Amino acid sequence: MREIWIVDDDEDMGRAIQLMLRLLDFSSRIFLGARPAAQRLLAGERPYLFILDINMPEVSGIDLLEFLRRRKEFKDIPVVMLSTEAAEVLIDKALALGADSYVTKPVALDELEAAIKKALRAHGILST
Repeated sequence: MREIWIVDDDEDMGRAIQLMLRLLDFSSRIFLGARPAAQRLLAGERPYLFILDINMPEVSGIDLLEFLRRRKEFKDIPVVMLSTEAAEVLIDKALALGADSYVTKPVALDELEAAIKKALRAHGILST
């Protein structure tokens, strides 16, 4: 199943992204924080791709990204960072830590689609 996991503490934003993903023919699940998403991963569930917000209470999207990339069983899951943060230093950090693409909020449908395709290509899931 091509289920994308949206990890964002803003439920309205999560629902907006979920609607966009539906328009792109993806199913999705919203997690209102990194901890519940990590718990589902550790329980054996696995998404097709992650869309991670950066600024979340307790565990940030950067923290979850680092967790994913440190664990061999999760490092092949594509990750798109989606954040209001547009500072080059933060974008560079996310990409250096293993994010496959980065887009800023608010995001247009075509930008989200391009970011997803870039992430999937980076993992050999989608050909050029």
